[in-house]
Amino acid sequence: MDNSGQKKTRCESIQDFFTSAKFLIYMGHALSTWGDRMWNFAVSVFLVELYGNSLLLTAVYGLVVAGSVLLLGAIIGDWVDKNPRLKVAQTSLLVQNSCVILCGVLLMLVFQFKEQLVELYNGWILTVCYILVITIANIANLASTATSITIQRDWVVVVAGQDSSRLADMNATVRIIDQLTNILAPMLVGAIMTFESHFVGCGFISGWNLCSMCVEYALLWKVYQKTPALAEKAGQKEQELKQLSPSRDAENGQSPEESSQPLMNETAVVTSPDSPKKEGCCYQAAEPLRTFKAGWVAYYNQNIFLAGLSLAFLYMTVLGFDCITTGYAYTQGLSGSVLSLLMGASAISGICGTVAFTWVRKKCGLIRTGFISGVAQLSCLMLCVASVFAPGSVFDLSVSPFQDLYTHLMGEQSLPEADHSLINMNVTTVAPAEEMPPLQSYMSVSLLFAGVIAARVGLWSFDLTVTQLIQENVIESERGVINGVQNSMNYLLDLLHFVMVILAPNPEAFGLLVIISVSFVALGHLMYFRFAFKSLGSRLFLCCSPEQKVETVDSLSLPTTV
Repeated sequence: MDNSGQKKTRCESIQDFFTSAKFLIYMGHALSTWGDRMWNFAVSVFLVELYGNSLLLTAVYGLVVAGSVLLLGAIIGDWVDKNPRLKVAQTSLLVQNSCVILCGVLLMLVFQFKEQLVELYNGWILTVCYILVITIANIANLASTATSITIQRDWVVVVAGQDSSRLADMNATVRIIDQLTNILAPMLVGAIMTFESHFVGCGFISGWNLCSMCVEYALLWKVYQKTPALAEKAGQKEQELKQLSPSRDAENGQSPEESSQPLMNETAVVTSPDSPKKEGCCYQAAEPLRTFKAGWVAYYNQNIFLAGLSLAFLYMTVLGFDCITTGYAYTQGLSGSVLSLLMGASAISGICGTVAFTWVRKKCGLIRTGFISGVAQLSCLMLCVASVFAPGSVFDLSVSPFQDLYTHLMGEQSLPEADHSLINMNVTTVAPAEEMPPLQSYMSVSLLFAGVIAARVGLWSFDLTVTQLIQENVIESERGVINGVQNSMNYLLDLLHFVMVILAPNPEAFGLLVIISVSFVALGHLMYFRFAFKSLGSRLFLCCSPEQKVETVDSLSLPTTV
């Protein structure tokens, strides 16, 4: 009887987990992320294929996407804040998937009838198709941004309730799902396009998003039904308290009066419910501008402003597995197979970072976890700095970093093939690695990628730390707009890093870009250190054994500006 009772209890526990709101959010996020990763990988390939193996359309698409999120991030977040949660989630889901399906169908038509479209009206019909694809794909990305803010930054917090440890575990699990889908989804759609055709690839993505949209819609409705708190959305900031668990407040020795202090500046108001509504076309037309300004002001007035800004500074780097680093790796003689293995190792390192985040947070607290993660990332990035001066490095300041830019602007094409810049290699066909001149030493490039891969542990742990700080310390009524501005900040620094590469594109200047990147990362972590020290003071450096939990308060203690 006891054994059968235990088995029944165990089976019921398993059943409860698979039907819980937490698991349903994981499932919906996995489906959504899988579709996003397939589309983001495939759309770049499609645009390159359509425009004659040139990255021009891809570059235009990237610029439009980044610029749109930069300008509209606060407005999207404000829309998320002002509307019911279920309506926001369902609307963004339907818009995102519908746009991807429409884009897929349009690309199928273009691939099927490209020759005929080229001849119609001197190719203007084909140009219109390109514009439609980029425009619709950009709308899909904006809807994806709204979905991300809604689910990952709001729904997860509500489902976790007042339990900070549960919130940390959910954030880590969501990030692991991101890492796995980032590896597997491009492999699947890449295999389909390789062994079948781009036409079939478009059809597969469209069909996937159609089916996924229906399943995700049902999962959202189930989560909403199982979590009554999702139906309650705060309307006044004065009623908001920081999202920290009562158990953690008790462990930290905080009184109920201290734990109930709102962490956000009360003057950071996006909209004032008591302000009179003004009529007039000009006033209504200027509403997005006022929302944009108010969102950035509210972001600046946050007590976690320095923490959010420090995360954005980490995007100003060439030390990641994007087209820039890949292009430089080709110049150093690394083959595509080696790069794919390095990308896999990078993903595994990122997963280790998410696991480390949950463990370190339990031992040291949330704010200290960010400090430890920053130190770990910077320590690993020192290997990248060492690679600049190691044997085999092509770093040479005597070669003007603006030489290739000047050559392109003047229309000269006299540079030898070995001197082609990273931008050249991305726009034109990259020479195979075996045709590159053999290097005397691989020490430099080995140190570079060893540092990049090892730093992912600290990077993802730090990212999760700042994410949870924003979740716990931004009041519910402004959670969307603050996360929207945070996304805009991330895109802004990401754009600046591409501008930096355009200004110094030749491989000889890559070492300079590495040093600048590490400097920005260090500056970001210095900002976080200032934030952490103002929050905890000398307690930041205290050990965090269980006996000392009462003394190590891990909550913000910044004064509220009046």
